[in-house]
Amino acid sequence: MVRWSWFRESTGRLRQGWLPVVETTLAATVAWILAARLVGHPQPFFAPAAALIVLGQARGQRVRRAVEVVLGVAAGVLVADLVIQALGLRTTWTVFTVILLTTALAVAIGASTVSVVQAAVSALYLVVVAPPTESLVPFRFVDALIGGGVAVVASQLLDARRPLAPLVAEFRRTYDGLAEALETVATALDEHDEPAAVDALERARQLDAGVERLRTAVLAAGEAVRLNVRRRRHIGRLRTVDASIGQLDYAVRNVRVLARAGVTFSRLPTPVPPDLGAALRFLAEAVRAAGEALAADLDGAEEVADRHAERADTAALESVRIAGRLFAPAQSLPLVMIVGQIRATAIDLLRGVRADDDAAVLARVDEALGLPAL
Repeated sequence: MVRWSWFRESTGRLRQGWLPVVETTLAATVAWILAARLVGHPQPFFAPAAALIVLGQARGQRVRRAVEVVLGVAAGVLVADLVIQALGLRTTWTVFTVILLTTALAVAIGASTVSVVQAAVSALYLVVVAPPTESLVPFRFVDALIGGGVAVVASQLLDARRPLAPLVAEFRRTYDGLAEALETVATALDEHDEPAAVDALERARQLDAGVERLRTAVLAAGEAVRLNVRRRRHIGRLRTVDASIGQLDYAVRNVRVLARAGVTFSRLPTPVPPDLGAALRFLAEAVRAAGEALAADLDGAEEVADRHAERADTAALESVRIAGRLFAPAQSLPLVMIVGQIRATAIDLLRGVRADDDAAVLARVDEALGLPAL
């Protein structure tokens, strides 16, 4: 039974991750073929190795990593050649000196960890494994250039037609996750179910990973757009995304605090106001609408984005109005905290999707809450 469960989980992971496997395999093989057939290098080790290293990086960092890999190979080969001329091949002092000089040089010039490792591995391979060569052609440098170039091209093929599509999908997925967390908290409070409230808190704690995936998706989209001349018109849309992600990050923190207060509330004998669940569900609706508005804006569907933004505005303010009716001096501290987080989440959502300035958003939310205008 355990073996079958493990097999089923492994199959599921492979079904979801088959594309990177194929991408990596084909890129490394193509790099090998180009280096062996085009350049004529008898041992084009660094071509597929560079392709694997570059594709192993997160999307959005691959062009930079490709440059670092090429420079790392060049530095390693240069150091190794000089040390070999002075100390000979395959000696302990040669290995020691090559590793020391290569890593010291890479660190001194501020290279990343990838560059440091690549430089050291390249130099070590040349000293220990590769046969000496008298050729003036820097085969290993060219191999790394081929491998890095093939990896960058391969990583952009899937996004060539719609470079923002993965980012749009990630926006929807992240905002849906936030909405589901709110709905889970609402259900737990409706049923005064402490275990369900704890589960809702765990779900809320996992939302940070979604925000990080979204930031990575922004980097990947930016890289894809900049490498595609015909798609560079999308750059302007990406410039507005960072602010929205910042507001989403704040909203995620608010919901985490809200869920923690929900756990405390579920442990009290005090009955949960029936309208509290409605307020949270309206807020969840606002979250989903905000995600759709941002996704539509990235797709260039401005009218659709405006409709979703209006729906987010209406649902968020309705959530705040309901929460405001629950606010009273005699209420318990957890309820007061939940109301406060509903207000904060509504503000962050509207700041992320509305063109209003921050003061205008704050005034509208506080008016819905019933607070006096400043």
